[in-house]
Amino acid sequence: MTSRESHLVELVDDAGRAVGETTVSVAHQPPGQLHRAFSVVLVDPDGRVLLQRRAAAKTRFPLRWANSCCGHPTPGQSPVDAANRRLREELGAGPVELTELGVYVYYAEDPVTGRVEFEYDHVLRGDLRPGSPLRPDPDEVAELRWVDPAELAADLDTDPRAYAPWLGGVVNRLLNPDGQLAGPAVNPSGLPAGLPADDAPERPGGR
Repeated sequence: MTSRESHLVELVDDAGRAVGETTVSVAHQPPGQLHRAFSVVLVDPDGRVLLQRRAAAKTRFPLRWANSCCGHPTPGQSPVDAANRRLREELGAGPVELTELGVYVYYAEDPVTGRVEFEYDHVLRGDLRPGSPLRPDPDEVAELRWVDPAELAADLDTDPRAYAPWLGGVVNRLLNPDGQLAGPAVNPSGLPAGLPADDAPERPGGR
């Protein structure tokens, strides 16, 4: 897993236009560089969503509950193609037909590892067929569970630090796919919005 820290990601501006590239490691060093990412939500026939608890070895927000799969397209790669690659690597799933629900920008600092998330996040939904096998990689995923999205949204307000800070925005896109896309997570001073996770509520998604 650590070898992915040297993989290239696509740097973007506030409108999502490519402006360069750097490595995963460099993009997530403080103060962070805005780059393209994706978040996949897998949904079962009953409408439940699959959550994964991130493995302890993750360099950003380890052991937090997050959506089904996350990652970064390589420069020029489509989020859908990149997402199916990561679904296979992390969960042993796919290929899955994915639909983009929207995009939002979020910023969060991990108080444990010191890394930064500053991402232009494409939220992708996929319907998982009944009986589809899942073979999670233990180096990536500590455990899996299925949850009702409305119950998850409520729990995000009650116990936000049990979850990755981007999950609120992902769930918001799932429940409100026709909602207005969020603008860039930048305050009037030009600095990234948001505070370290131990100083502020971790519900930056959907800004």
